Amino acid sequence: MSEGSVMKKVKLEIIGLSYSQTQSGAYALILNENKGKRRLPIIIGGFEAQAIAIEMENMKPSRPLTHDLFKNFADTFEITLKEVIIYNLVEGIFYAKLICARDQNEVEIDARTSDAIALAVRFHCPIYTYEFILNSAGIIMEEEATKEKEATGVPAKKEAKPAAKTADEDFSGKTPEELKELLQKALDREDYENASKIRDEMNRRKKS
Repeated sequence: MSEGSVMKKVKLEIIGLSYSQTQSGAYALILNENKGKRRLPIIIGGFEAQAIAIEMENMKPSRPLTHDLFKNFADTFEITLKEVIIYNLVEGIFYAKLICARDQNEVEIDARTSDAIALAVRFHCPIYTYEFILNSAGIIMEEEATKEKEATGVPAKKEAKPAAKTADEDFSGKTPEELKELLQKALDREDYENASKIRDEMNRRKKS
């Protein structure tokens, strides 16, 4: 794969937030590539999850939250957030930056991914990542769920199932076949957090 295709920008859409069943107070933010089947699960804190959910549900807090304050500040000084880019992934941590503009001047500002997305929903700006990140961390959804989403415009719904207790499991002793089976089971439950951990172990073995 050429360097140009690896660094190709891919537009993402927020498709949901789910409560983390293994990390108290944490949530899994699920992003989907705009024209494709891959989903990008990112574990974020409860405060940031609330900030994203409040804006997506068009709820107005009695006093501005931190991200609302940033938006009000930017609007007052005519600063525009053009786009958010999730530009790197290092040891399971996603890195993001804000592309801001004012009077024809464009500036990049480093930000936590959760904060960057909380701001993106307030500025109604696009969210992007690079192809190499989706290749490494993206999860391809099963065909049926993908077809249902394309047909209805909404993600396929499934009954809630108990989460497997795999978060603290040592995957190093699993065979590749067992890892694939665990990954599929996690995807069937829409347990993206554990799917992400299993995927990381599979990627680690590919590199070693």
